[in-house]
Amino acid sequence: MRRREFIAGLGGATAAWPMVARAQEKPVPVIGFLSPGSPGPGGPLLAAFRQGLSENGYTEGQKVTIEYHWVEEPARLPAMAADFVDRKVDLILAISDPMARTAKSASSTIPIVFFIGGDPVAGGLVASLARPGGNLTGVTLFGGELNPKRLELLSELVSQVGVIALLVNPNVPRAGAAAALSSMQDAARAKGVQLHILNAASESEIDAAFARLVELHAVALVIDNDLLFFSRREQLGALAARYSVPTIYYRREFVAAGGLISYGPSYATAYRQAGIYAGTILKGAKPADLPVLQPTQVELVINLRTARALGLSVPLPLLGRADDVIE
Repeated sequence: MRRREFIAGLGGATAAWPMVARAQEKPVPVIGFLSPGSPGPGGPLLAAFRQGLSENGYTEGQKVTIEYHWVEEPARLPAMAADFVDRKVDLILAISDPMARTAKSASSTIPIVFFIGGDPVAGGLVASLARPGGNLTGVTLFGGELNPKRLELLSELVSQVGVIALLVNPNVPRAGAAAALSSMQDAARAKGVQLHILNAASESEIDAAFARLVELHAVALVIDNDLLFFSRREQLGALAARYSVPTIYYRREFVAAGGLISYGPSYATAYRQAGIYAGTILKGAKPADLPVLQPTQVELVINLRTARALGLSVPLPLLGRADDVIE
């Protein structure tokens, strides 16, 4: 009898072992994804971010869970960041300068990886690029700093450039923007070009900005790096064609959509780097010890079909420097 009781008890204990093992398994980490806009335009870049994660062994849906907060109304941003904090996510990925600032205000302990266009030191996100300190690190594109080079490229492409315009979104202040604008003004003066700043923060204001170009007799346009402009890239391309204004952009996707020329870093590469950093932190690294990453290469992309439609002949030296030519 005692033997049967022992066997029965052993069977019950054996059945309980899988339950104990499951209880001791480490929970799947959760990344809170905080981004402006809507899911549609972010598809290819999210794939690059997931690729970076997978390179560290984290596959979405298996080894890691990603929960998405798309911020279409800026007023909701603080509440969305606070939601991630309340739910104690393991890491926050903050896309854009405002998202990163809000995430930092929401938590000083949850690791935060940012993807921004401005200067994270000037913006108070990190102590330095080499040693960020605190709970934030990530990737910065320093997008505005490339605008003087974009002006130079337009000058090569368009003869007799007397007046040029820069389109910016005034509703998205970016750390280091004043210094970048000053550099742009210096570059314009060095080229003997008059520079006008045009503001646009909505679809209708973009339309109005192009009408203003005609009044200013501007013969070329530089598009500042901003998510609003990226989401309206087809509108911008159509307006540039309608007004016959040679325009340079900051991402290759504008040129793929019919724009003339772009000069800027690969966003897909930068998103992948952010994914690698997220995986590195989930494995135990501290954001304070991971240097802020910056692009090491930029891409020059030219659309010859658009150039021909604008009556432009692309100089051979410029074509020779292009990383990609759309014919």
